[in-house]
Amino acid sequence: MPPEFAGFPAEGLDFFRKLKRNNRREWFQPRKQVFDDQVRKPMVELVEAVNRELVRFAPEYVTEPERAIYRIYRDTRFSADKTPYKTHIAASFPRRGLKKHACAGLYFSVSNKELEVAGGVYMPTVDELRAIRLHLMENHEEFRRIVRSPKLRSLMGEMQGECLTRVPKGFPAGHPAEDLVRGKQWLFFLSLDPELARTAAIVDELVARFKALKPFCEFLNRPLSPAKRDPILETGGPIS
Repeated sequence: MPPEFAGFPAEGLDFFRKLKRNNRREWFQPRKQVFDDQVRKPMVELVEAVNRELVRFAPEYVTEPERAIYRIYRDTRFSADKTPYKTHIAASFPRRGLKKHACAGLYFSVSNKELEVAGGVYMPTVDELRAIRLHLMENHEEFRRIVRSPKLRSLMGEMQGECLTRVPKGFPAGHPAEDLVRGKQWLFFLSLDPELARTAAIVDELVARFKALKPFCEFLNRPLSPAKRDPILETGGPIS
């Protein structure tokens, strides 16, 4: 059995504090080994520890570290912020067989400022957006029961996400699910004390929240399975 994850070393979180002040290639490159040893290596171990727990209650979300962990390098092509490096390290756990960012998945990130935990749909494509909206119209009562779960709300707070001001084109106004259909994202997001990342308790904290998030993610992923896709989605109908 692999050893239990003991937490990030103090040098790991301190690396992000220093990177924030020195976010340039000339500073990072000579210290890349520090990043690899004190940040990326513990992150791989943490993802492996989370995966061992996901096997018990959400095996479809188990994701190998190489796929789960995001690169430290920022994509600056379309950003006003041209600093080359992220000042956190993050991992996501999409549902097996679905597109990584378009489906509902589990996520966490670690920095010297916070431990972020999230779950849901963040960047759906046109097809996924329409499929989820149709699913919400037909199953809105079930969805409301899920998001009002005392366990989910106690661990993750209230559902968040961008919404349209009006019902999207092609969907009826006045439907009982109108408020849900106006959504462009459906997610829960929470910020925790970064000191948790330095302890073994981070695994239990993440796993408890991922367990509470699973029914929410499963609901949103249900219409995204290739076997469940509505033929109308292939017409590329208008989506706001």
